[in-house]
This record gives sequence, C-alpha cells and structure tokens, in this order.
Amino acid sequence: MSRLSFDTAEVLVYDPVSGNRNATRAALYTIGFRRIETVATIEAFVESVRRRPPDLAVCEAQGNDIELCKTIQNLRQGVSVYNPFIIVIVTAWEQTSTLVARVLNCGADDLLLRPFSTTTLSQRIRNHVERRKSFVITTDYVGPDRRHDNSRPNSANLFEPPNSLRMKAQDRLTSEEATQRLDRELKQARDVLTTEKLRRDAFQLCVLWRLLQSKASASGTFEVDLAKLKEKTRAIARRCLDTEFEDAASQCQSVLAAIEGLEAGVDRNASMHLLGESALALNEMLSPEKTRAEHMDAVEASVALVKARMTPPAAVA
Repeated sequence: MSRLSFDTAEVLVYDPVSGNRNATRAALYTIGFRRIETVATIEAFVESVRRRPPDLAVCEAQGNDIELCKTIQNLRQGVSVYNPFIIVIVTAWEQTSTLVARVLNCGADDLLLRPFSTTTLSQRIRNHVERRKSFVITTDYVGPDRRHDNSRPNSANLFEPPNSLRMKAQDRLTSEEATQRLDRELKQARDVLTTEKLRRDAFQLCVLWRLLQSKASASGTFEVDLAKLKEKTRAIARRCLDTEFEDAASQCQSVLAAIEGLEAGVDRNASMHLLGESALALNEMLSPEKTRAEHMDAVEASVALVKARMTPPAAVA
C-alpha cells in the first residue's frame, strides 16, 4: 500500500459543535493533514468554499442535514463556485434511512457514522484518493455514480471529476503544480458539466410542457409545474452566459414569454403552442445530433414513465 502525503492538502471542517470540530481536526492532524480550517456555520462553510475551495470537506449533518444537503447539491451544480468537484465526506451521529437518502442524493462522496476512529477516517479518505467513483450528471443530480444494476439502460454519461486531493497526496505535486493541473482539468470537467446540464434541463422543459398540456389551468399541480418550468428556464439562461451556447439564452426568452401568457391566462392554446415550439427549439439547439421526431419520442417516453409513477396501483379485489 503506497504512502499518502497530506501535508500540503487543504481541508475544511464544518461542525456546529466545537468539541466535535476539535475532535475531527485532531483526527485529521493525526492522519497527516496540516492545513485545516474549521467553521461553525453553513454560511461560513459556503463562504470558505467560494473564497478558497479545499481539497477535502468534512461536514456534520446532525441537526441541520436538510440545509447542509441543499448546500452540497448547490455546490455540485457548479454555478457559483470555482471547484464543484471537491471531495465531500458527511458525518452524522444517527444513520436513519431519511438521512442516508438525503446525503446520497445531494452528491456527497461519503457518509461516515460517528463516533469514528482515526483509522476509519483515514481509510475512507484513502478510498477517495485512490478509488473515487466516477461522476454522473442527471436532471437533478451531480455526483458519484451509485447505480447498482449496470444492466439497466441509462443515458447518463460518466466522467472522472478532478481530484486535487489525489494530486497532492498521491501524485506528490507541489501546491503550484497541483493548481496548474487542477485549472486544466477543471476547465474540461466544467465544460462537461455545463453541456450535460443544459441538455438535460432543456429536455426536462419539454417533459414539463407535455405534462402541463393534460392539466387544468386552475389545478394546483399545474401551477407547481409552471413555476418549476420557469425556474428551470431561468437557470438554463444563466448557465448559457459566457459559453458557446449563448444563443440558447435568447431562446429561453421565448419560453418565458409563453409561461407569462399561461400565468396571465391569455389564450391558453396559443401560449401552450408557443411553449411547446420554444422548448423543442431550445432542446434542438442544445442537442442538434437528434431530429425533432427523435426528441419527441424521448419526451413521450419520459412523460409515460412520469404518469405511470403518478398513477395509484389498482385495488386488489
């Protein structure tokens, strides 16, 4: 087993309890880390990640898991941070099914149950240095690929996220060398993230459009889906800025105009038609390798799956 060197690696520890922060810091120091920052609030954690992204983050979930998981999910989206691919280990005192689901679904690399030994923490960190999982990008998730059944069809493409901790601990790069390599790898990874997110979000707009067509304008679910569609359209427009897809940002304005028409109740048929045409045109701009017929087939297949999940099972006689 090769020896890892963590003396130049940077770690950020978030824990609202000072005793736990100190215990985690002490364990990391024993493992070999020397550049350790600790924070007591989610706000301080977010600010630190924005100011100087660490190579590893160790975060306590207990008592504030919903906000923490939302923060990690936002981090993975890569909109407002330099490095959305930092290794994230979440710690917790209780391993409930709800907590496990939240942590796994937010894009964290690992969940570690307290109290843990220095040896256990060291082994988990080593795993993420030497055998980190590939990342997957879907409509709502960016993070380690955790699919267990490889025989199931899935359109998600895997990619290797930049791993600055590996660069320093295993490859023994200096801080300057690691920064230069990370810059190169981050550019490639962020291009993958941007392209894949735009394509998947644009496809989701088409799915939401088709679902809206079958709902009454006065229904609560119609309003929920319409609000979701507006939020996702605005997110697409923001992500398009300063990329090769800037023309798609203009197409988003047509989608938003159609949404405004539906919100105002002005000629539902005309507004719905404009929404469909605009969403499909945006989808074609971001995935030009497919014909409109192929796009529609994929949309209809997804809509059928959504409706099947929404349909309650038939009562047993």
